Amino acid sequence: MSFDEEWSAARATAAAGVTMRLNQAPADPGGGAGGADLALNQDQIGAVGSEAYKLHTRLQTDGKHAATATAEAAAALTREGFASGAALLKAGNLWETQVKTLVAACATVSNGLNYSLSSHAKDEQQLHADFTASAIDKYLK
Repeated sequence: MSFDEEWSAARATAAAGVTMRLNQAPADPGGGAGGADLALNQDQIGAVGSEAYKLHTRLQTDGKHAATATAEAAAALTREGFASGAALLKAGNLWETQVKTLVAACATVSNGLNYSLSSHAKDEQQLHADFTASAIDKYLK
């Protein structure tokens, strides 16, 4: 199948999905009792946040690995009169911009998940304290 045929098939599939209503929740595909509360698995969220932080750290160094060599090659090509020197420099600058964007996105994910875990733990503590101190607690004992 050619690219054009695959692209046409993908567009047709996407167009067919456009008719879905966006103001309602889809039926529960797992066969469960819909309307379930959001479950927060702190271990999984912590693991995702940890991986985002690791990726952030690696991208800061590994994403710049070829920056010096690229700049030197672009300068050498330009000195020799090759137009590809300017193109290589432009590609290197674009790469640097994209790496910075990825590093920032990883930091946002990591920090956001860490905040969510911390906030959830504080909310749980507050709810426990409020419930324990309430009059309802007296009736339950």
